[in-house]
Amino acid sequence: MELVYLDNNATTPLAPGVLEAMMPYLTEWFGNPSSVHRFGQRSRHAVDEGRSQVASLIGCSEQELSFTGGGTEAINTVVRGLLAGRAGKNKVVTTVVEHSATRELCRELAKNGTEVVEVGVDQQGVLDMDALRSAVDENTGVVSIMWANNETGVIFPVAEIAKICREKRVPFHCDGTQAVGKIPVNVKEVAVDAMSMAAHKFHGPKGVGAFYIRRGIRFRPLVIGGPQEHSRRGGTENVAGIVGFGKAAELAKEWLPQMGKVAAMRDRLERAILERIEESYVNGRTDLRVPNTSNIGFARLEAEAILLLLSEQGICASAGAACSSGSLEASHVLKGMGIDDRIAHGAIRFSLSKFTRDEEIDRALSVLPGVINKLRAVLPVGT
Repeated sequence: MELVYLDNNATTPLAPGVLEAMMPYLTEWFGNPSSVHRFGQRSRHAVDEGRSQVASLIGCSEQELSFTGGGTEAINTVVRGLLAGRAGKNKVVTTVVEHSATRELCRELAKNGTEVVEVGVDQQGVLDMDALRSAVDENTGVVSIMWANNETGVIFPVAEIAKICREKRVPFHCDGTQAVGKIPVNVKEVAVDAMSMAAHKFHGPKGVGAFYIRRGIRFRPLVIGGPQEHSRRGGTENVAGIVGFGKAAELAKEWLPQMGKVAAMRDRLERAILERIEESYVNGRTDLRVPNTSNIGFARLEAEAILLLLSEQGICASAGAACSSGSLEASHVLKGMGIDDRIAHGAIRFSLSKFTRDEEIDRALSVLPGVINKLRAVLPVGT
């Protein structure tokens, strides 16, 4: 059975050339990049090159970029580090639709006395900018808001958010995990103060992330133990992972002009589903979203049942964030948008990549209507 992989917001396959670039640093060139001898300095040069490639993708200087063990660590590092750097400012402003990496962090901070304010969105996933402006005040230590939503693909007005934060003199951290590599991202143009990301979301390796911190921002590192990463993240660097991250970033920059083809495939999939399957609804605005993502709700069904039957046919999709799979609760993102429970419980995320083929879209469309009709016949929910 041929695999149809439409879960690229969860993770992506390595791009051609990425593993090849990494292999020497997993085998013969295993030196520690902090060592002064030439063998170790070979690894140092590899890390520096990877940093340059990633910095070029997001438009920052190499000195403003530090690597971590993943996107979640990057978010934790930046949010905690910015908050710690602003003594007496004990408030975090975020949104109701953030990824669990931010959401769970904020819950933990709240347990320890930090005030957390979650700004709402409308039914299209559009952020309430008036509420955001009101929420950011003299007690705010950091604003942390995503660039693009991981479940709906909806893009937030990052430049406008950054402007509000500048006016209020509050640092703005942007979770760029689902935007980097899919749409043009330039941290200087939109004037964010910090941004986090993960390599495996755009065809790099898992287990390596990065964060940008604007020069001059007060910041305290989370991981202490050495001068690595400009003294922002202690510990020996994952050299092979960083090399792979850099190669993926280099390729992503080349591929960005081609993402319109991905959007066209996504739109074809979406249109056909809406035409062929009754009571199917797109969740989130469709005019401003990343090109690879579609969230479709199938009324009166449970997403888990749909996914299981699709999986039996070799089709991989998601009920939302991969970190939340297995939960019978409707997505907190769709709840935050005010989507009717009858639709939210049966919502499926289809996420494509540059490597998705038209034949895979055709295969998914040949299977999905039968799956939905079968489930509605035997397992109707909320009738």
